Amino acid sequence: MKNLELHTSDKERDRESREKIRFSTIKSGWGHGFVTKPIFVKRMLLPHFWNAWFWMFFLCIIVNILPYGFQMWLGRKIGRLMGLIIPARKYVLKRNLELAFPEMPEDERHRLAKDVQRNAGQAIFETGIAWFWPDWRLKMHYKIDEEDVRRTLEYTKNGKPILLLSAHFVTLELMARIFGTVVTPGIGVYRPSDHPVWEYMQVKGRTRKNYALVSKNDPKSMILALKSGKPIWYAPDQDYGPRVSVFAPFFGVKDTATVSATSTLAKMPGTRVVPAWTIREGNKYHLYLRPAVTDFPQNDAIKDATTVNHIIEEMVKMAPEQYLWMHRRFKTAPDPEENRYPKLKS
Repeated sequence: MKNLELHTSDKERDRESREKIRFSTIKSGWGHGFVTKPIFVKRMLLPHFWNAWFWMFFLCIIVNILPYGFQMWLGRKIGRLMGLIIPARKYVLKRNLELAFPEMPEDERHRLAKDVQRNAGQAIFETGIAWFWPDWRLKMHYKIDEEDVRRTLEYTKNGKPILLLSAHFVTLELMARIFGTVVTPGIGVYRPSDHPVWEYMQVKGRTRKNYALVSKNDPKSMILALKSGKPIWYAPDQDYGPRVSVFAPFFGVKDTATVSATSTLAKMPGTRVVPAWTIREGNKYHLYLRPAVTDFPQNDAIKDATTVNHIIEEMVKMAPEQYLWMHRRFKTAPDPEENRYPKLKS
């Protein structure tokens, strides 16, 4: 059986590389420092970028015109369709659920996988909602406990660093928008895109109600963001390889590569680590804000990573179907020869 390709072929990557050189609008410093506004240059109007502009414009129009319920229905259909036509992602999802929930009956995992696909489709529209909806319309679809708001605002009053510990739910974009709207504007840690139109749109959308973004590959700016006294939201639940990770339990996988940067950032004097995430509940988006984590960090990277993973587990258990199980969360193992996704082309 031919192995599945998660990404593009070598030939396609070569073509994309040539196009990046030809159409590059990226200047020195792109993705470094505080990104407070999107960068636009005239070359982004070249025909090469028209397709991207069309889809962004189309998304903006449909999320503002179509009823919310119809958007969610259509998103569920798109998600299931994508699950059928992208076999590599379907396989990653299946393997993640097998690894994370080994005791779960197979038919239950199968139902959960379908629900994850549906939610991934809904995320397309929820991203558009986060970026393009006016405040008055968003207000009808979020909820948050007043005590959570009061407590979090108390944390911000003394100007000490606040690290919002989050995770990659399908509602992550909405979490940032709601937090910046209802609680206080913050600074997001993100992955800059090398596609200038996508970069322009994600920066424009994410800074609509927040101060700035900093690249996950720019630790100096992340530290400066913490020192600014503004909340910085950070989702450390992806596999970035052994160089920046330690191995700690996460659901059914004893040795899950977990970035150690959370405890490193939390060592800054006075830092409060506040778990924050959003769950879709019916037609409402509930922003959860927990009290600051106590006894963290402990100067033990593995213990700290275990604490972080446990907190994220508790988030995910509330709505496992809304978590992004489609990325290779368990790709890095202590043994470099171990392959947890054997059907994927390496």
